[in-house]
Amino acid sequence: MTPARRNFLKLFGSSIGIIAAETFAPARAQGGAKASVPTTSRKLLIAHRGASAYAPEHTLESYQLALKQDADFVEPDLQITRDGVLVCLHDLTLDRTTNVKEVFPRDFREGLVDGTPTRLWYVTDFTLRQIKQLDAGSWFNVKFKGARVPTFQEAIDLVRGKAGLYPETKAPEVYSQHGFDMERLVLNVLKKNRLDQRSAARHTPVIIQSFSPKSLRKLSGTLKTKLPLVLLIGEEGRARWLTAAGLAEAKQFASGIGPAKALLNKSLVMQAHALGLSVTPYTFRSSNPGRFKTVREEMSYYLHTLDVDALFTDNPDLFPRAPVKE
Repeated sequence: MTPARRNFLKLFGSSIGIIAAETFAPARAQGGAKASVPTTSRKLLIAHRGASAYAPEHTLESYQLALKQDADFVEPDLQITRDGVLVCLHDLTLDRTTNVKEVFPRDFREGLVDGTPTRLWYVTDFTLRQIKQLDAGSWFNVKFKGARVPTFQEAIDLVRGKAGLYPETKAPEVYSQHGFDMERLVLNVLKKNRLDQRSAARHTPVIIQSFSPKSLRKLSGTLKTKLPLVLLIGEEGRARWLTAAGLAEAKQFASGIGPAKALLNKSLVMQAHALGLSVTPYTFRSSNPGRFKTVREEMSYYLHTLDVDALFTDNPDLFPRAPVKE
């Protein structure tokens, strides 16, 4: 085992390396036999918004399918309702993935989208009761009509004991302007469910991610969480974070990085590992395998050639546990 891998397993404990043999593998063993998977080579599958290639993103239907497709972690993006409840939704607004325009046609705010005035239905303008009236499935396929926007608690209730949770604090600075403390809300829900300590990782590991360094600094510093934290990095953060100095800075408040896949190369992965940082790129989709023939081949390249530790995918069923031969 390399020093980088040893540091990585130490940082994530049973949230990463040990889950293969002690948490998820036994549940998947056939005929009651305990599965044996080497913890040092385990690659982790994170279901991006659930099994979102096959079911409407951030619905219990999508999360349930991800579990059936053997996801190690389910990813709930988090937003906050007007009455302070965490719900699972990617966007700050409800209009892309629900029928809010039909149910509440007048409850919009004008905003600019690419410089164009647009009517927007923000999550924070609606109570949980109102949001629960919305259809969050028909936009994807009529067979999912009636699917609802789940709360973070409902996601926990579904996933607990079957996989890990990989919540993202979405736009925490925006919500702070509305008087909400997203980081504290997240930790309070996790504490209520006894998932706020690493000791819970044996059954339901939790890793918190964010594009906001400020959010992660608050979680690790002010709120003193011991849970693993991952800094997400897009193109706009490349110049700052994907350098030797940036990775060293990230190491001060995070256990890993989650870069857009196009930003990664073998050298960056090795640099991150040398610091004890995990590497979890996003997002792998069958609809966009890039220069590869299939998304399975693409994922295999990142997992087994670049040696990333985990990845986010819309297609959990296509995740390659072993290298794919070209």
